[in-house]
Amino acid sequence: MWHAPASAMYTAGGHDTRTGDIFRDQPRPYLPNRVTFLLLAYLGGIFTIVSPCILPVLPFVFARADRSFARSSVPLLAGMAITFALVASLAVVGGSWAVRANEYGRILAMVVLAIVGLTLLSERLTTWLTRPLVTLGGRLSATAGAEPTAWSSFVLGIATGLLWAPCAGPILGLVLTGSALNGANASTTLLLLAYAAGAATSLAAALLLGGRVLAAMKRSLGAGEWIRRAIGVLVLAAVVAIAFHVDSRFLTGASVASTTRIEQALIDRVGTGTAAPTAAPTVPGELPIEGPMPSLAGATDWINSPPHVSDSLRGKVVVVDFWTYSCINCLRSLPYVRAWADKYRDHGLVVIGVHSPEFAFEKDLGNVRRAVSDLHVAYPVAVDNRLDVWRAFKNEYWPAHYFIDAQGRIRGHHFGEGKYAESEHIIQALLAEAGYRNVPGGIVDPAKPGAEASAELGDMKSPETYVGYDRAAHFASGSVTPNKPARYAAPSSLTLNEWGLTGTWTVEGERAVSNAAGARVIFRFHARDLHFVLGATGHPVRFRVTIDGHAPGAAHGVDTNAQGEGTVSEQRLYQLIRQSGDIQDHTFEIEFLDPGVQAYSFTFG
Repeated sequence: MWHAPASAMYTAGGHDTRTGDIFRDQPRPYLPNRVTFLLLAYLGGIFTIVSPCILPVLPFVFARADRSFARSSVPLLAGMAITFALVASLAVVGGSWAVRANEYGRILAMVVLAIVGLTLLSERLTTWLTRPLVTLGGRLSATAGAEPTAWSSFVLGIATGLLWAPCAGPILGLVLTGSALNGANASTTLLLLAYAAGAATSLAAALLLGGRVLAAMKRSLGAGEWIRRAIGVLVLAAVVAIAFHVDSRFLTGASVASTTRIEQALIDRVGTGTAAPTAAPTVPGELPIEGPMPSLAGATDWINSPPHVSDSLRGKVVVVDFWTYSCINCLRSLPYVRAWADKYRDHGLVVIGVHSPEFAFEKDLGNVRRAVSDLHVAYPVAVDNRLDVWRAFKNEYWPAHYFIDAQGRIRGHHFGEGKYAESEHIIQALLAEAGYRNVPGGIVDPAKPGAEASAELGDMKSPETYVGYDRAAHFASGSVTPNKPARYAAPSSLTLNEWGLTGTWTVEGERAVSNAAGARVIFRFHARDLHFVLGATGHPVRFRVTIDGHAPGAAHGVDTNAQGEGTVSEQRLYQLIRQSGDIQDHTFEIEFLDPGVQAYSFTFG
């Protein structure tokens, strides 16, 4: 995944849009339709101008506010927008090498922009600097005191774009989620370009106003040379701040809550694509025909059965369940899917689980086979490691249930947790329509052990929270050194839903890996249950958890004892806290007694 600097992804007050609002029974994630998505991306970029995230690049942009708008400002903003879109698109499939390449590009960009800043300070310095330079930086510097060309402004925009990465608010989060799921393609680049174009539009308006203000100051004060020097100082200060991550530390503590509220209100108002169905009709004729069942041929492996193709399922009613084994929402719906498979197996129903992974470890076939066994999933499971089946269904949710009739047509669907009775009525109606006799009535009420227990939705105030820098929010341990070991310290106190790291960690795109014994994670949460998706590198990792500084006692989860002790032995979701009684704000802390733990995400119930 493309790496945005720490200031972009670890921003206090951010919003994890990959899962939507999971305080209720929302699926994960939700994505708008394509046209709406483009509009949201563009508007999200416009809002960047009122966010602290834009502050680090403003000196570079306003360094030419008094020059020709058409020949200077427009090419510069175009360079910024195109660079942002192309680098982000490339890094969707580029992996860690793209992170390193982007870091080298940032260093080069800082050198070029530092030269430009120096030339703004003194014409004599400009002459001295440009005499030995025949490279791009020299040519750019030579234009600092004269009317710039469109090409030089465009290249300066490219340099600025390499240093610019906006905060991951709700709208950019949706864009990045779509990129992660669909890979680098024309649609991905268009969405990222729409976001960058929105930011360029708001900056262009500011530049038009800023240019007029500067021109008026020069006329009234006769201080053109001093204004130019002041802008040069600001440019150099911005370069130094970015080089030493001062901007990251500032933006980590800066509030972007107002911008986030605006963006989320837009998402809620415009809509997010396909809505979950209302109460399912019980009369077969009332069930709509949504289209033919897409192919399952994209599955890379099958568990519990030979491969199923559409023709082999004709005459059967089919439930297709998209899930992934570390997804808490999927785990909480799993008891119902298992119960439907058992209840209607001999009455014409086939349940097929499509395991579409979210994290890299969920692509490991051995991990998936172990999870299927541990979770007592006996029906066929299609392993969808390339997300081919996901895309064939045009699916956008974990979990998602599709109901197919005996003629191979989709007749209903439901996204997310909940509506289990309505879903079972659809199954019964389709079985009756297909001519199966003696179809059992009633509604299942399955046992829900461990993490499969239904969430306490009425009093859950903590959202799913990712640890890797790609999608993290509410991080409170300062700036992040991506993909390299670094020491972190959690603050002495946290506000609700803030979290931090302590000790030496290597923070990667989708996880953080502890480098030494004694590494800790701390989280201020409000929920009945706390789960943590964890893995271990090469050997089991012992851990100890506390809640408000004490052993959990009776509030321990299925993967801990009353003293808070447990062991990470495989990559999966671990239930660490399960409380009873009134739900309050609590501070959770986990200490890993051995090195090598892999921390992915917190979920709550």
